[in-house]
Amino acid sequence: MIDADRNRLISSYDLWLFSEGSHLRPYEILGAHPCNIDNRQGTRFAVWAPNALAIWVIGDFNEWDSNADALAKDEASGVWFGFVPGACRGQRYQFRVRQQQGQDVIKADPYAFCTELRPGQASIIEGLQRLGKPASASVPFLSAKGPHDGAVSIYEVHLGSWRKKSLWRWLSYEELAIELVNYVADMGFTHIELLPVMEHPYDPSWGYQSLGIYAPTARYGSPAQFAKFVEAAHDRGLGVILDWTPSHFPNDTYGLVQFDGTALYEHLDPREGFHPDWRTLIFNLGRREVANYLLGNALFWIEQYGVDGLRVDAVASMLYRDYSRAEGAWIPNRWGGRENLESIDFLKQLNRRLHQHAPRAIRIAEESTAFPSVTTQHHDVDHDEGLGFDWKWNMGWMHDVLRYFSRDCLFRAHHQHDLTFGIMYAYSERFVLALSHDEVVHGKASLLVKMPGDLWQRFANLRCLYALMWSYPGKKLLFMGSEWGSPKEWHHDESLPWHLLAQDSHLGLQKFVRSLNRLYRDCPSLHQSDHDPKGFRWISHDDHASSVLAFLRINASGEQSRMPQMHGDPMLVICNLTPTPRIRYRIGTPLHVDWKILLNSDELDFGGSGFGIQERRPGFAGGAYFRHQAIAWQGQSQSIEVDLPPLSVLYLVPAGHDARGLA
Repeated sequence: MIDADRNRLISSYDLWLFSEGSHLRPYEILGAHPCNIDNRQGTRFAVWAPNALAIWVIGDFNEWDSNADALAKDEASGVWFGFVPGACRGQRYQFRVRQQQGQDVIKADPYAFCTELRPGQASIIEGLQRLGKPASASVPFLSAKGPHDGAVSIYEVHLGSWRKKSLWRWLSYEELAIELVNYVADMGFTHIELLPVMEHPYDPSWGYQSLGIYAPTARYGSPAQFAKFVEAAHDRGLGVILDWTPSHFPNDTYGLVQFDGTALYEHLDPREGFHPDWRTLIFNLGRREVANYLLGNALFWIEQYGVDGLRVDAVASMLYRDYSRAEGAWIPNRWGGRENLESIDFLKQLNRRLHQHAPRAIRIAEESTAFPSVTTQHHDVDHDEGLGFDWKWNMGWMHDVLRYFSRDCLFRAHHQHDLTFGIMYAYSERFVLALSHDEVVHGKASLLVKMPGDLWQRFANLRCLYALMWSYPGKKLLFMGSEWGSPKEWHHDESLPWHLLAQDSHLGLQKFVRSLNRLYRDCPSLHQSDHDPKGFRWISHDDHASSVLAFLRINASGEQSRMPQMHGDPMLVICNLTPTPRIRYRIGTPLHVDWKILLNSDELDFGGSGFGIQERRPGFAGGAYFRHQAIAWQGQSQSIEVDLPPLSVLYLVPAGHDARGLA
């Protein structure tokens, strides 16, 4: 250890900002940073532990001698620091912390940029370098007219189980950069969302119980290789979103728990600091240094690796002090209420900082309650109860539609409100429609198995569900394997059963989702006005007996489509949600135009029945028109007659007419 002037290692100003909780990038001063001091190459170490009696850094560079390299303490900030000559990138290290009670414990570095693969517990000297390149403005999802108006179709992935090379070997970041990235781009999704890639000790936590939040997990490779994965996604026009968990952390002894012998990162009282659902510890966000640790981490992934957004996990558990707690098992806030004021302030700070310093990054909340204004505009964050996220998952829509589609078709006539109620609040927030990993685990069955009927009906129902989802207001998210109907409930330790794509039914569903993504991106009416009530109009929602729905999606902004046959026009969506074909079913329209089919979920190529194709009924298939008639119907001035295939959704567009100026 070299005794160096503290200000040559860490400036007093940096330490003051950290203690105040306002350091934008605390990872630049804490952790392990290779550097040169007095013409000697080594590593500067710094760790926050205000109540420790002494701290040593031990590692490969000093043969793990527990007394070789003691750190010095800055009393004002509680940060311990020092420079170790000869300590270099790639070497392992840990901190030996003498706690208040006098015992020594071995701790990993909370700010480590690289870690050992579990069950190893050591941190690895990596240093800070700008590894990743941000997506350029030419990437389609960044070129949208506005931050919320573009097409956003997210493919949610757990890297370890998407595909394996064998029963035991995961794909590496380098392999995923080719296989996963090319697959997602070919399928037409706009973003990849990764279940947490931050280092975590326990595989079945799926990454949601992270200990090394500044380190990409070593399961799949090095930090540099993860950066290359992000860059490869950008090269294919894909954005990368990371799941991020600032709500809780595991109590492994080498981690954050009782770091300096006191409740440092966690709350002292278990009524505030212990999470009963996950048996983890809750971050004390009222402590400035802890909030700074997490706020800096959010910016770290965006700036250092070029990721394009964060989905904040378990926001509901952060907002309420009584979340999953019985009466008397929680402590009210200072006003006697149940709201967690410290967490609310933290989330506002998070969105304010990212909006200012990473304005292109998107922020999504997994929030399942009726907390007001989760997606309030950023300039309002300081002035009302809003949190400032870009989007939140629409959990109510997800529960309703899965309940509906899980019902036997015979009984759907009595439950059409499950599909129609959601529009009542669809514009209260900016929503993502998510069919995520949470819906296909823990005995819930895969999406395919949730569907009723025989095998053909299950696939037909799933195509209907996806066609409705892709045409409904809100951005889209689908968990891996669901795009081709994996029948297996997801398991983190098993590869998806890709061999099933040799079967026409699975392959047809995959083709269907690919077609949905293409149309969704190419048709402004399907995405441009997701958060504008003018972008949706019911045509028919009350034919319960037939289980038929019809509505218009409208491009209220007027942006022109890239598809010449659309001319920026509306799209008419018709859903027949029983196995009974509806012959010459009359649908009202507000336009004096003919219509043609753009997408039919019942096409043979998608695994459908091909109903009506053999008969070549006038106006049904082969590109023929549905002629409009001056017959008022369903409150509209015009109407058309359509043959509706069994368990199908049709997308219709004006045929050869410019229908702008919708009445």
